[in-house]
Amino acid sequence: MSESGSPKAVSREAPAMPLGRRLRYYVEAAGFFAVIGFFRLFGIERASAIGGWIGRKLMSALPISERARANLRLAFPEKTETEIAAILTAMWDNLGRVLGEYGHLDKIRWKGPNSRVELTGFENIEAAKARGKGFLILSGHLANWEVMPFVGREYGFTGAVIVRPANNPTINRWLDAVRSRNGMKEQLAKGAQGTRRAFALLRKGEAVCLLVDQRASEGIPVPFFGRDAFTTPAPAALALKLGAVVLPISNQRTGNARFHVHAHPIIEPPNTGDPHRDLVEFTAAITRFIEGCVRERPGEWLWIHKRWVDENAPLRKRALALSLGRPSPGE
Repeated sequence: MSESGSPKAVSREAPAMPLGRRLRYYVEAAGFFAVIGFFRLFGIERASAIGGWIGRKLMSALPISERARANLRLAFPEKTETEIAAILTAMWDNLGRVLGEYGHLDKIRWKGPNSRVELTGFENIEAAKARGKGFLILSGHLANWEVMPFVGREYGFTGAVIVRPANNPTINRWLDAVRSRNGMKEQLAKGAQGTRRAFALLRKGEAVCLLVDQRASEGIPVPFFGRDAFTTPAPAALALKLGAVVLPISNQRTGNARFHVHAHPIIEPPNTGDPHRDLVEFTAAITRFIEGCVRERPGEWLWIHKRWVDENAPLRKRALALSLGRPSPGE
């Protein structure tokens, strides 16, 4: 109690960040912005080309290349080691180019005389709009994945992008600003709060953009390259609940900082009479679309993801139980 007899106000300030973490974040941010500044010394095409060289010659030597190589062997058992190596080199080339293009994202446009994006599939976009519902615009880490929400905004969609925030808060603020300035204005963090906001936007008939090709710890197992992969059921759940339209989008690189974005036909929801089965089948259909895009351009996907886990992993057992609609072991 205070001297006046009233209770002290509870402090709502966030706990101070440990000094070591603050210093680490400062160093990370300094390095990140130094890299962005370096690429801004060049024009966008030159920056993309230099980034590709850095990816092929330097980034490819990172230890995480072995995870990518292992994933490629599992996904393409029919390919030779020479073919696997070629895809791996192409992946690092693409990743280096993405890095080089981050300082020039404001120059990547679909409309206008300096367009760097070819957009096709207008008939599928208009068919989706004719439904009069909210949009779930889904894709994966294909080519430069930052481009797709930019095209959506130029087309006239409003709404949000669901993102995984960068661990470094300074870098995350910069990324949010760039994305909001050029793409959808709202950046929603993955999780319950972001899902609630996405729900509200979809109910208003707006668009929510989401990359659905990463592993989801609380996901459900559906086939991806012939093996179960834990996948978020959130897009399918939102679409089934709200009647939102699932519009799949692909992106391919056509040159230095030039892209082809294509809107594919709507992925229609199943109607088996069993809501849980509908959720699993819808999620699997979305995942089949992603797999098709990756198979077409395997060198433009992010093979460094830890997309699959071992069969005996606790996470796998939990996800399998969830997909079957029963309690997971130990619950």
